[in-house]
Amino acid sequence: MKKTAILLAFLCMALAGNAQLLWKVSGNGLKEPSYIIGTHHVAPLSIKDSIAGLPAALEQAAQVYGEIKMKDMMNPDSLALMQQAMVLPGDITLTSLYTPAQRDSVAAVVKKYLGVELQQLDKLKPAALTAQLSVILTLQHIPGYNPQEQLDTYFQQQAEAQGKKVGALETVALQTDVLYNSQSPAQQAKSLYCMATHIPYNVEQTRALTAAYMGQDIDAIQAITEARTGDDCDPDPSELETLIYGRNEAWAKKMPAIMTEASTLFAVGAAHLPGERGVLQLLRAQGYTVEPAE
Repeated sequence: MKKTAILLAFLCMALAGNAQLLWKVSGNGLKEPSYIIGTHHVAPLSIKDSIAGLPAALEQAAQVYGEIKMKDMMNPDSLALMQQAMVLPGDITLTSLYTPAQRDSVAAVVKKYLGVELQQLDKLKPAALTAQLSVILTLQHIPGYNPQEQLDTYFQQQAEAQGKKVGALETVALQTDVLYNSQSPAQQAKSLYCMATHIPYNVEQTRALTAAYMGQDIDAIQAITEARTGDDCDPDPSELETLIYGRNEAWAKKMPAIMTEASTLFAVGAAHLPGERGVLQLLRAQGYTVEPAE
């Protein structure tokens, strides 16, 4: 109940917040402005029609940069890399990472939602299984979610169709390493166990994040992402460092040269934008004017 109440509070905040997903970056020697748009993998493509200034930003930008090049994810080398990264090393098995009681809890959820026995996935890294469960739960509980339609892919496809350059702030290899190798198998196992034993909370968190995004409120997204409930399932601070803040800093170092090259639309996860260590503030600290696009 405590966790659900916290998420409901953030949901109310999301629906009441200031709406802004698209930001203009100018000044500091730039000849033309660039733009940053926050994306969300659960959001339907229809959200693009309600983002103020987006058609003009897409028209003006000479190139589009994402976190990664989405097409690169489907080439054979990338697929092989991801498949290899999902496998547990050495003689470690998924079931060996749990006590018998924990194993039974995880196995029951895997059977219910994926339709397989846990032992059949014994060499799969827990992080890969967590990702699969997240997709299944989102499909079941978030209306309009279509994993085949992603905003990040849409913006890159639009650029390609117009003959514009598509670039990336990261490689598939780096992102794969963050997702599957940045935590030890034991840490990944804990995260999977927490998801399996807190299904309602995870569903409500996804709903709250999606509501915040559809309300175009990045501050509410930050609050939900950083919310803590004070139990053993709270993420370790190092997780946010790896998944969000460290990447923000790396991107903010690369973006000036990219923007100097040409007017750019950056499309990155909305959770990377807000806060003192968010991309927007990191660019302001370098002397750029960052303001809502209109």
